[in-house]
Amino acid sequence: MANEYSLPVVLDKIYENQLALEAALMELVLLAEQQGNDAVGENARCALERIGENAGFIKQGLARLIAREKD
Repeated sequence: MANEYSLPVVLDKIYENQLALEAALMELVLLAEQQGNDAVGENARCALERIGENAGFIKQGLARLIAREKD
């Protein structure tokens, strides 16, 4: 069983926080765009795109760390 504070567990929690922040930011983007703040919405969408690009990389790295820890 993995240690409660092992590196993979801690990184997984950070990843979960990233997903939660992504969802919250998307809600704010939609609100800003509904209020006519298109420039704010576009800037935030750029940040969301970067979060999405990095999510796969982070998840793959976590999977490798977890697999290594099991060995």
